[in-house]
Amino acid sequence: MDQARAVIENVFQAEAGRIVATLIRLSGSFDMAEEALQEAFASALVNWETSGIPNNPGAWLTTVAQRKLLDSVRRQKTRQDKEPELMYEWARTQTDDGVESMQEDSHYPDDRLRLIFTCCHPALNREAQVALTLRMLGGLTTTEIARAFLIPETTLAQRLVRAKNKIRLAKIPYEVPQIEVLPERLSSIQEVIYLIFNEGYTATAGEGLTRKDLSAEAIRLARVLWELMPNQAESAGLLALLLLQDSRRDARIDSRGDLVTLEEQDRSLWNHRQIAEGLELVVDALRLRNVGPYQLQAAIAAVHAAAKTAAETDWRQIARLYEELIRFLPSPVVALNRAVAVALSEGLEQGLTLVDEAGSDGKLDDYYLYHSARADLLRRLGRKVDAEAAYLGALSLTTNQVEQRYLRRRLDEVKTENS
Repeated sequence: MDQARAVIENVFQAEAGRIVATLIRLSGSFDMAEEALQEAFASALVNWETSGIPNNPGAWLTTVAQRKLLDSVRRQKTRQDKEPELMYEWARTQTDDGVESMQEDSHYPDDRLRLIFTCCHPALNREAQVALTLRMLGGLTTTEIARAFLIPETTLAQRLVRAKNKIRLAKIPYEVPQIEVLPERLSSIQEVIYLIFNEGYTATAGEGLTRKDLSAEAIRLARVLWELMPNQAESAGLLALLLLQDSRRDARIDSRGDLVTLEEQDRSLWNHRQIAEGLELVVDALRLRNVGPYQLQAAIAAVHAAAKTAAETDWRQIARLYEELIRFLPSPVVALNRAVAVALSEGLEQGLTLVDEAGSDGKLDDYYLYHSARADLLRRLGRKVDAEAAYLGALSLTTNQVEQRYLRRRLDEVKTENS
């Protein structure tokens, strides 16, 4: 039983999104598709223990899930709408020996691209897009998603129900959009995946700095998107960015669970396999000659990855890349990041001036990294009293406990020096 369960869990991770996407296309119902998928996995748990694991577990599950879906459609008396298509899809995957004899080269349709665009349709709000993407494509349970985003499970469940109802009532099409709106829709999908990764990379709140499951899921979704649309440079850039960022994960906290800044990290702990893949993807994306913000952010991460020590970091190149990024994302956060790069390449005073300019309109007042960046530059400049005030401001806005401990440590250091 343990072996069968382990195989099923691995197959679920790899195949659930693909299978449920096909089931949604066939049934037109998220709920019916999910139910059929769950029943298929329950059947696998029983059948594989007694009959052995099939040669092609994914194809086996797809066929059984389609059969379960057909049974459900019949029970609901909707044969005239869906049964003929379901019968065709199910019948063409059968052999004389039945499901268990399916060959390794069995093919079944991949509808994940339709599902991604449906889950991230602009008619849904961002919270619903994130939740639905994780539920339907990632296969995460309602409990897992709620726990990851620190919201009640009932709240998350209601959010999913509303999203599914919105898709049904608004008749949101289950399709890849037309070419003229594809870039806009694709950017929405990329943003959802990036949001999922960011929550995993630095959790909004809680005891841990990261949530590895969310980071891993975002990388998997980014890889799926790139594989499905390999000519989209920004999809390659997004995957590269996530891999390069995630490569530093094990070096970001020490043995006590305390935050280690990029400058202080032990770079031997970085995941060099991920770095190699990320660097290759950056090159591949740039070859497509359609530069975008994810590619530029990946290029910035690549400069960090190429430096063997913090002192070797090419901050001038990073500052130039941020200048280019501002053309695509003219936001105060990007301006803040450029200011820090200028501070470390051209001078602390010049950088501090740019940091203050970035926050001059008040849009960064509630952004703790703005206050933290100011505090760090003020500390380096020897302006301890001002640094203390800035650290206090950052600390008041931080909800992650690991980051809170780091800021308190810095605050205590400047307080000691001020006394």
